[in-house]
Amino acid sequence: MKPRHLVLAAVLLLGACGSDETTVEDSTESPLRGGRPVKVLIITMFGGETGPFMESLGMTDAIEVPGLSPDYPEVHCNSDDVCLLTTGMGHANVAATMTALIYSNRFDLRSTYFLIAGIAGIDPAQGTIGTVAWARYLVDYGIAWELDAREIPEGWPYGYFGIMTKGPTEKPPLDYRTEVFQLDESLLQQAIALSADVVLEDSPEAIAFRSNFPEAPANQPPQVTQCDTVAGDTWYAGNALGNRARDWVKLLTDGAGTYCTTQQEDNATYEVLKRADVAGKVDVKRIAVLRAGSDFDRPYPGQTSVEALIDYQMQGGFVPATNNLYIASSPLIDEIVSRWRRWKRGVP
Repeated sequence: MKPRHLVLAAVLLLGACGSDETTVEDSTESPLRGGRPVKVLIITMFGGETGPFMESLGMTDAIEVPGLSPDYPEVHCNSDDVCLLTTGMGHANVAATMTALIYSNRFDLRSTYFLIAGIAGIDPAQGTIGTVAWARYLVDYGIAWELDAREIPEGWPYGYFGIMTKGPTEKPPLDYRTEVFQLDESLLQQAIALSADVVLEDSPEAIAFRSNFPEAPANQPPQVTQCDTVAGDTWYAGNALGNRARDWVKLLTDGAGTYCTTQQEDNATYEVLKRADVAGKVDVKRIAVLRAGSDFDRPYPGQTSVEALIDYQMQGGFVPATNNLYIASSPLIDEIVSRWRRWKRGVP
C-alpha cells in the first residue's frame, strides 16, 4: 500500500492540474483517448477534388490507415489539425473508407467538423457550371421501385416510384432510414454567410457552353447558393430523370427541399457518421456538404440526352468546379481553425 500522505499529495496535485481551463479542454482531445485530434476533416471522393485542398492547405503529414481506399491509403494533415481524406468514388467505397477511418482509433474525431466536398451534376434551374451549393437535405435517388420507361402506365412521367407505394406521387414509408437526412441548420447558415462574398472561378469553355441555355441561372456566371443534393450510383442525364429528382426531393422532404445537384456518395457518408455519433465517436451536427456543378444534369435545347451524358467532360466545368470547392469552403475552414475555442464545443 502507498503511504496515506503520498496518496493525498497525488490527489491534491491532480486537483490543481484540473483547475486550469486549458488543461481540461485539451484533455478531451488527448491522443490517449482516440488518436490525433482533428479540427476539420475534409472528405473528397477522388484525386481531382483533392488537389486544390492539398495545394492550398499545406498538408505536410501523411498517415496511413488500414482499410482505406487502395488508391488513397493515407490521411493528410497540416499543423492546424486540418486533415483530408479521399474515399474513392461511389457509395460502397465511401462507406468502407469512412468506417475504416473512424474505427481505426488513429484520430480523435469527437470535436471534428466534417466537410464533404465534391463535384456534381447540376440542375440548370438552380445553378450553372461552377456553381457551389451548400446542402440542407441529402436525398437518396436510388432507393426506389423502377419500371421500364417503355412500359410505364399512361400518364406517369417516369418509371421510378417509392418502395411500397402505388405511384410517383405517394411518399414511401422510409423503412431504410437512409432515404433522407437533414443537416444542422446552424452550421449551414454559418457556411452560407461565410462564403457569400467569395469570388468563384470560371473558364472560357464553361462560359461558351452555358450560353446554349436560354434562361438564368444556367447561362449566368457561377455563384454560391443553397439547394439540395441527391445520391445514386447510376449517372443519369435527361429531362425526365432530372424532373424526377426535383419531384423526389420535394416528396421526401415534404416540400421543404429543392433539388439542384446529383452525386453518388453523400447519404452513405452521412449514415456512417450517424452511426459513429451513436457510438460516441463523432458529433453528427458538425457535418457540412458542399457540391460544385461540373456539368448539367440534362441537355440544352437541341442537344440529345446521349450527347449530354457522353460528352459531359466537354462542358468546361471540371477545373472551375474543383477549384471552387476550396474557394467556397475555405472561409468556413479558416473560421473554425482561427477561433477554435469558440467552435470546439459546437457551432457558435
